[in-house]
Amino acid sequence: MREETVMRGVYLPGDSTAVLRELPVPEPGPGQVLVEVGASGICGSDIGYIYHEHKGHRGVEGAAYQGVVSGHEPSGRIVAAGNGCTRFGVDDRVIVYHIAGCGLCDNCRGGYFISCTSPRRQSYGWQRDGGHARYLLAEESTCVPLPDRLSYVDGALIACGFGTAYEGLRRIGVNGDGDLLVVGLGPVGLAAAMIGKGMGARKVIGVEVSPRRREWAGSLGVFDATVAPAGDAEATAGLVADALGARGAATTIDCSGSRAGRSTAIAGAAEWGRVSLVGEGGTLETEVSDALLHKQLTLYASWVTSLTAMTTLATNLARWGLRPEGVVSDRFPLAEADAAYRLAAGASAGKVVLLPSESLS
Repeated sequence: MREETVMRGVYLPGDSTAVLRELPVPEPGPGQVLVEVGASGICGSDIGYIYHEHKGHRGVEGAAYQGVVSGHEPSGRIVAAGNGCTRFGVDDRVIVYHIAGCGLCDNCRGGYFISCTSPRRQSYGWQRDGGHARYLLAEESTCVPLPDRLSYVDGALIACGFGTAYEGLRRIGVNGDGDLLVVGLGPVGLAAAMIGKGMGARKVIGVEVSPRRREWAGSLGVFDATVAPAGDAEATAGLVADALGARGAATTIDCSGSRAGRSTAIAGAAEWGRVSLVGEGGTLETEVSDALLHKQLTLYASWVTSLTAMTTLATNLARWGLRPEGVVSDRFPLAEADAAYRLAAGASAGKVVLLPSESLS
């Protein structure tokens, strides 16, 4: 029996701090569920657009963050359900897709709530309360089943970073016929490598500037080799080719969001290769004839994933025996949210997550 009426949530004032404030435990209305949060990740987009300063995002006028409880990567257990809920109920373990769309536009009807075109679109942790609190009020329509074989930390990672990586890899058709190059070994890059292995990539090679991140990535057991950038993109592509024993990778994905990283993903692709761009921000600058046309490359860009693909991903990860929580380097209780955000914004080796509910950790 849930007895709490008040809980603490994490807010981001935009001055490089995370503060805890009290707020009421919400009650679910029609079509809503109350989720006890087992784990909630800290995302790079929160650092870039909210933590240091409140910025606009996705064409939004003014700050995108509306002063709500932060955190858009939640996973947990449903403890109450409102009227009209039919698919999920009390005690169901769920991942919460981090956008609540209108449900009516073409993007929503295809499962891509991330690209909802309605002004009613709200992101958890940006325009409505998110997962950095013990309880989260969620729309039933945004819930994804969390397989029993996966932990709440696994679910939190699937909610954003792993979903983003999976969509990028689906677009380029990673399979056992070729190798995979991953550029940028932050949390999304680590996710791409793990999923790429599950999808059957023959070899997975990583490129990363940070020695600490290369060391952490190498310890996960999913990379066949990790290399540091060497001079320009062509020189780095030469190192990748040496590691592969081939002239390039059939599939490449840039998770760095940098101009240099994108150039490396293009240069490291083999003839007829397929290149995926998922890293936010920055620019793309490339020579066209030799880099693209003469190599017959195809470039794909994707933004997060769909609700249905996220459901498939969770099922596949359990079937493949892969645990996303392996990319987590640091876990913090909710009371230490400020320290967690400082680490995530600084020199964390891997993913940083909060564990809001002691009863589920």
